Amino acid sequence: MSFPHRGVVDYLVMELRRRYQRARLAEDAGASVIEWVIITGVLVLLAGVVGTVIYNLANDAAESIEMPDAPGGP
Repeated sequence: MSFPHRGVVDYLVMELRRRYQRARLAEDAGASVIEWVIITGVLVLLAGVVGTVIYNLANDAAESIEMPDAPGGP
């Protein structure tokens, strides 16, 4: 499965790692920050899956359009 916006995914993974690391260092915020990191990760994953499904559906629909030959020829 190919995802056309790889840079976006890389950025989101980097942001999740940064937030996770910050959550591990902050002792007073503890569980609530880790919960937000997990929720954010699940939502990012869900958004990626939905985006890929929509992209594939649109791509399949575009490929099924029949283009007539141009008049006049070569």
